[in-house]
Amino acid sequence: MINIESEIFSLVRNSIINVYPSSFVVGEYVKSPSSFPCVSLVETDNVPLTRTQTTDSVENHVSVMYEVNVYSNKAVGKKTECKNIIEVIDSTMAVLGFSRIMLTPIPNMDEATIYRITGRYRAVISKNKTIFRR
Repeated sequence: MINIESEIFSLVRNSIINVYPSSFVVGEYVKSPSSFPCVSLVETDNVPLTRTQTTDSVENHVSVMYEVNVYSNKAVGKKTECKNIIEVIDSTMAVLGFSRIMLTPIPNMDEATIYRITGRYRAVISKNKTIFRR
């Protein structure tokens, strides 16, 4: 299996922390963040490209999707804070070779005082860790 989730997470986390040092950045889904702003970055899809597999079913490329959730609970400016953090993530993912396929605010039903934006990014990754846009 081609797996570079930890490398992607570290690069994105570092870019966020450089601009927003107080951010809580995790590599799993968070239903109720314990601190804010909070960023969750998770690889939600990792599918082998069968057309590039060997006859022995060895993977040469995988199509991956990452989902990011950004949460803020500021009394004033929570939407702006989320959008500013998502801009950092978006820039980092683009530099890495990912394409954004979705970005939308998500109502946080459990806690209306929390603003949340969700984004999804796709790319194809080779076995030598080269990232290609779809």
